[in-house]
Amino acid sequence: MKFTEEHEWLRVEDDVVVVGITEHAAEQLGDIVFIELPEVGIQVVKDDEVVVIESVKAASDILAPIDGEITEVNEILTDEPSKVNDDAAGDGWMFKIKASDPSQMDDYMDEAAYKKFVG
Repeated sequence: MKFTEEHEWLRVEDDVVVVGITEHAAEQLGDIVFIELPEVGIQVVKDDEVVVIESVKAASDILAPIDGEITEVNEILTDEPSKVNDDAAGDGWMFKIKASDPSQMDDYMDEAAYKKFVG
């Protein structure tokens, strides 16, 4: 698993990368009440805004951590955005992306570095 400074996690599964926000980010946002997910099939470039999250505290954009094509979104979050609060690194995943250049993940943090970063 890799982590970004924007508090996203990335997990490689077969030929796609699953993306979500970290437990730390979910805690900082508070109770999440709305999530707007990207369209399946769109091409995104690293740092494109792909997800909008609204919580009782704030609205926030989630950026694409890598270039690629959105292959799947977690539709459950449309009706149950609180899944992110309940299980940010599991059932609260947001989207899957087929990476155009997987080496873009090389500079992201591992779990130990991320814990130190937020620590």
